[in-house]
Amino acid sequence: MRKLFTTLLCFLSIIAVAQVSFGTAEMFNDGWRFVLADDSAAIASDYDDNRWRSLTLPHDWSVESAPSQALASCTGYLPGGIGWYRKTFRITDDAARHYIYFEGVYNRSDVYINGHHLGHRPNGYVSFMYDLTPYLNKEGDNVLAVRVDHSRYADSRWYTGSGIYRDVYLVAAPEVHLSQWGVAYRATKLTDRSATVEVDVVVDNHTAQPQKVQARITMLDAEGKQVATTTKNAVVAAEELNCRLSVVSCQLKNPHRWNIEDPYLYTLKVELLAEGRVVDATEVRAGLRTLEFSADKGFALNGKNMKVKGVCLHHDAGVLGAVVPPEVWRRRIEQLKAMGANAIRMSHNPQAPIVYDLCDELGMLVMDEGSDEWEFPKRKWIKGWNKGEPGYEGTYDFFEEWIERDITDIVRRDRNHPSVFLWSVGNEVDYPNDPYSHPVLDGSSISQPMFGGYDPERPHAERIGKIAKRLAACIRAVDSSRPVTGALAGVVMSNETEYPEAVDVVGYNYTEDRYDKDHKTYPDRIIYGSETRSDFGAWKAVRDKEHIFGQFIWTGTDYLGESGAWPSRGLHTGLLNFANYPKPRGKFREALWSDTPMIYIGTYRRGRGRWGDHLSIDAFDSWNYRDGQLIRVVCYTNTAQAQLKLNDEIIGEMRPYDDHTGIVYWDVPYVPGTLTAEGYDAEGKLQATYTIQTSGRPYRLRATLIETASELPLQQGVPRTHQVRVEVLDENDVVVKLADNIITCQMEGEGHLLGLENSDNGDMSHPKARSRRVFQGYLVAYVQTAGDCDKPVRLTFSSPLLEDAVMEIVP
Repeated sequence: MRKLFTTLLCFLSIIAVAQVSFGTAEMFNDGWRFVLADDSAAIASDYDDNRWRSLTLPHDWSVESAPSQALASCTGYLPGGIGWYRKTFRITDDAARHYIYFEGVYNRSDVYINGHHLGHRPNGYVSFMYDLTPYLNKEGDNVLAVRVDHSRYADSRWYTGSGIYRDVYLVAAPEVHLSQWGVAYRATKLTDRSATVEVDVVVDNHTAQPQKVQARITMLDAEGKQVATTTKNAVVAAEELNCRLSVVSCQLKNPHRWNIEDPYLYTLKVELLAEGRVVDATEVRAGLRTLEFSADKGFALNGKNMKVKGVCLHHDAGVLGAVVPPEVWRRRIEQLKAMGANAIRMSHNPQAPIVYDLCDELGMLVMDEGSDEWEFPKRKWIKGWNKGEPGYEGTYDFFEEWIERDITDIVRRDRNHPSVFLWSVGNEVDYPNDPYSHPVLDGSSISQPMFGGYDPERPHAERIGKIAKRLAACIRAVDSSRPVTGALAGVVMSNETEYPEAVDVVGYNYTEDRYDKDHKTYPDRIIYGSETRSDFGAWKAVRDKEHIFGQFIWTGTDYLGESGAWPSRGLHTGLLNFANYPKPRGKFREALWSDTPMIYIGTYRRGRGRWGDHLSIDAFDSWNYRDGQLIRVVCYTNTAQAQLKLNDEIIGEMRPYDDHTGIVYWDVPYVPGTLTAEGYDAEGKLQATYTIQTSGRPYRLRATLIETASELPLQQGVPRTHQVRVEVLDENDVVVKLADNIITCQMEGEGHLLGLENSDNGDMSHPKARSRRVFQGYLVAYVQTAGDCDKPVRLTFSSPLLEDAVMEIVP
């Protein structure tokens, strides 16, 4: 038992973090070397890597290159390749066992320690771990080497990034310890007066003797006060791994529920004892809530029916690529929540653990999704979205070997998050003729391209249902407390298969016209919009139908890849832009979803340009035209009525909210000045205003540190990312929204510029350039400082002929 107890103090001082549910997890991001080349000799401990680049993880090498028109549009015209990472380190503790944990490596990774191959993991989104213990040098150097093969770079319909793009942890543990992802909880009874929480505990015993252990379960409230405790004794057989102790139950009085408005979190503390002493421990943030789904009544959280107002999100952030700092994720989620969103669909793979933590904390439901591609490749567009001939690289080649393990690991990793309310087996795997086909396609009306009618040369659609049943069984074997879903692209075709019956809740992508038809034909089917457009009609199909519980809009933010023809960085369907600011369509969505009174105005020339006489949800809030031009002013509001003022004079009469279009509008001749929209309730009380001004010529720059509603706690040694908004102003300090000045950032002090984001989808300049044009009058600078640095960083933003903006960031 001596080895069992040697690291006791270490274990108690640092509770497992970052989805590592045992031992002591130490962030292992510093001190790596990297080369973008392939050299099989790099596995050797004595390999000379001194000429390799030194860096700190996480790292995405794709976004470090300039876009090229010669590359694929599906990747945002950015490259892949093969890269190697190496790290030399020493073991400084006396723990009996050590593991290496990767949150995500894209993709096809091979990991070596001291020349020994630990394993291969092709999926670029799943988290995984290897046992280093048999091959470690307890004294002297150890060399960890990782080969990442993204040579098939156009293997996704959107930008993935390349490399070790999420955090890495070194885990120290005793011989007997909690298993990875071995602690789970569920509320089996939940009322206002009491709750029963069942806890699963799984243990690994690496010793040659049976071990008597005790699991001690403690629940703490948000203030750290103990509210429940219990213990369970068990014997773990010699060399038995993944030994599940019998379920342990805790009883709570007057439980505080987790919900969207009040995301209350308990702390579930699990301690493993041997001979009366704690040998391992972990803590899990736990939220107690109930989920109910009905084919007729929709969805209820904690017994209260609600509409799911969701968005689909990919994992990148513009110039940051796939390495998105927690601060950027937090601001993104806060912005989405401020416009009324209450759910996120992880499109179309599991995301970084921090995203789920933030959703737990901020009160956002999560649909966790397994994959976008199954056993055959989908089309990947090379010369622009839906243009020319597609490519067929993909991840299909390892599907059969890995999918059951991948989907199981996803559920085991994420099941403790109260925000997760749906498990998805996949996205649009039933897209007609991409690749599956069925005779029903001849003559059927499907509201998406079918790439022709029935094609007997393609795989038969019946295979979809059989695979869905396999994956759903994997999910239910780990977690039966949440329903299984799938996002169906070709529901008419899938209705001829077992797919809809294989899942508990059926998602419809862009097929609102099927909601009522299929509800009548399949009265027990629970239906929602798993992927929808941003238009008013798609929302009304949810709002006005009790049996449709929600929608997930494509997309919450603009994202890299799935680009149009050059020049195009990505797909700009987002409610937020690349810099996480609301776009006009985001303000339109806020008017539909938010309960807080709001109003917004955008403008465009009447009868000219992109929208002409139509009512647009993408109208930019600028007030700079030629005198006398007829301008359409569109107003997005959730107030009962609105009027328009120019220079404090009414120029647009009071008009009621239009539930047919969702837009109030006026056509007015342009006169420079201050344009203000005022929103009133039905009794005539002012509830909200929005003002835009005519600007003059660019005169100076202004830099402002962006603050989020709540900051992440500072952690020793963990970098902090600061977001700075840089604007072009005229002589009267009005933002010049038509400005396109080039801004350069210079830095003094211990900081690092991660990138300048202008949110212009057509800007194909180098993502890591220190100079960039503003777009719509501003850009955002991402500046990273060391977590243990207390010295200020001085930033100077400059542009020819304009006054500089200077600011200091104090970590």
